[in-house]
Amino acid sequence: RFAQTPSLLKRAGTEKLREVFQKYASIEKNGEHYMTSEDFVRKFLGLFEESAFNDESVRLLAGIADTSKDGLISFSEFQAFEGLLCTPDALYRTAFQLFDRQGNGTVSYADFADVVQKTELHSKIPFSLDGPFIKRYFGEKKQRLINYAEFTQLLHDFHEEHAMEAFRSKDPTGTGFISPLDFQDIIVKVKRHLLTPDVKDNLVSVTEGHKVSFPYFMAFTSLLNNMELMKQIYLQATQGSRIDMVTKDQILQAAQPLSQITPLEVDILFHLAGAVHQAGWWKRRRKITPSRQVIRIDYSDLSNIAPEHYTKHITHRLADIKAVESPADRSAFIQVLESSYRFTLGSFAGAVGATVVYPIDLVKTRMQNQRAGSYIGEVAYRNSWDCFKKVVRHEGFMGLYRGLLPQLMGVAPEKAIKLTVNDLVRDKLTDKKGNIPTWAEVLAGGCAGASQVVFTNPLEIVKIRLQVAGEIASGSKIRAWSVVRELGLFGLYKGARACLLRDVPFSAIYFPTYAHTKAMMADKDGYNHPLTLLAAGAIAGVPAASLVTPADVIKTRLQVVARSGQTTYTGVWDATKKIMAEEGPRAFWKGTAARVFRSSPQFGVTLVTYELLQRLFYVDFGGTQPKGSEALKMTTPLETAAEKLSTEKLDHIGGYRAAVPLLAGVESKFGLYLPRFGRGVTAATPSTATGS
Repeated sequence: RFAQTPSLLKRAGTEKLREVFQKYASIEKNGEHYMTSEDFVRKFLGLFEESAFNDESVRLLAGIADTSKDGLISFSEFQAFEGLLCTPDALYRTAFQLFDRQGNGTVSYADFADVVQKTELHSKIPFSLDGPFIKRYFGEKKQRLINYAEFTQLLHDFHEEHAMEAFRSKDPTGTGFISPLDFQDIIVKVKRHLLTPDVKDNLVSVTEGHKVSFPYFMAFTSLLNNMELMKQIYLQATQGSRIDMVTKDQILQAAQPLSQITPLEVDILFHLAGAVHQAGWWKRRRKITPSRQVIRIDYSDLSNIAPEHYTKHITHRLADIKAVESPADRSAFIQVLESSYRFTLGSFAGAVGATVVYPIDLVKTRMQNQRAGSYIGEVAYRNSWDCFKKVVRHEGFMGLYRGLLPQLMGVAPEKAIKLTVNDLVRDKLTDKKGNIPTWAEVLAGGCAGASQVVFTNPLEIVKIRLQVAGEIASGSKIRAWSVVRELGLFGLYKGARACLLRDVPFSAIYFPTYAHTKAMMADKDGYNHPLTLLAAGAIAGVPAASLVTPADVIKTRLQVVARSGQTTYTGVWDATKKIMAEEGPRAFWKGTAARVFRSSPQFGVTLVTYELLQRLFYVDFGGTQPKGSEALKMTTPLETAAEKLSTEKLDHIGGYRAAVPLLAGVESKFGLYLPRFGRGVTAATPSTATGS
């Protein structure tokens, strides 16, 4: 998926923004149009659409944009908020304007208390708004005003203080311990914005039935706050790999320079990772040593514990289809549809990649077919560049694309079946946590290479004969159909053994290398920018293309029609012996540079096109998605609305593309959940309230 942070959003044009504003503004005064709270929140943003919505929550959210605090939003205010949403610290600034009830650029005690008292957290675990924490920020008489910079720290410290106050309320006698159920109750209420479903379901089991001490409680809440930092420590310990298993000692060693992470937090991390998985899985993570059992975790364990980041929900998709409600609903028919979907996208991606690099492929073929010592005067090209220039000089620019049409007709199903089979086998060999061993990656690639020969061999033999036809100046023009008729069905598979010898190891090398290179080039959140996909595809093509060049040379010699005086070959082994005897070992590496320069960018373009098409035309079949572009988990109704609106609300332009995700971020990062339903509505339960 396209991950995009608010700082990368471009401002909308004034006229376009005014057009959108006037579409939703329902009030007109003195020739000026204004939005009401409902116009802005319910109609424009698309939030709180229920008939029994909480009017007070709607007014609070609208007040973020309504800086004059008159209950109406003018165009200038609408435009100013759009600009705020494009700033790098938009999340904190949005939260600040929620608390700035007077619109004077500061937060008073009354403002802070008013908003806090309206949150669901305060209704469940009341916070002492007259205690020492509040007085430290607002003064003994609570008359001090807090500016934006100070407010960011207040908001950060507030939830830690709230957690400690909740612990004290559950420990009235001051023993320093609370029960596992009280621990669960506090964490679910105070830290719910930091909980994934896996963690929430295992809060009691992680305590192993023992009472929870205050140090353990503080370490647990600190761990939840520092999970992004913990991911960085893991990546440092594994030198950027997301699949390597690490032990507790390795994490402790990598965390030494960071005083924020304590050994107790690391202990809790490993206990929590074990608790969220079944015993069978955890046994597989144990490594027996002479002195003890060593438990190991990988990056996916951290992802199961850490909630997703709000900015990942700002996406663009041309299609977003959910074929099944859950992976359990994947029928055989759905799996066939998934393969058809991948086959279609792979066909288009293969055609794009082949067209881009076809001139290089033609030069490579001409160089490989150039023989030494068997035909007088045949050495026409000194090197690949000389070949390129002579083709353009004698055959014109379009001579570089001789044989492209049959190539495109064949390359579409060839690349499609290759990508589809690789994905299919990888899916079957990937465990429930999304991990796949290296041997399985190699096997998947090998299967993909073998499957493509059905299409590759006929395509290659026709393409090669058309490409070398231009070398004979007096020769009549050869067309693809005439080559097919001349060869017949069985003739189209001449050299198939050499083709298998080339394509199986190529794919067995290429796909695992691509997967690991892509993972290494992903950002800290595991997301791959299109340029990193292109680079990973190109880099993986270098060893794969170069190492199988000898097989490619043999295949070319077998499939080209030998002219008068040239050596003929009866098979793979015969060609190998004759080439070695007549031309020496260097002949097997002819065209290596051209092959690398063709295959490397071709597969780079093909893979980046394939993955971007899956992002743009997203269909959830309940299976796996390409790593680096997975759909992220939704944790609150606002985040769900953000995902829906990202494709449905065309009026969300400029900074407003980030509006709903940022409001979801205010909930999920700061825990400021506002009641979704009006008072007295029975539906207003914890499971249906905003942010549940």
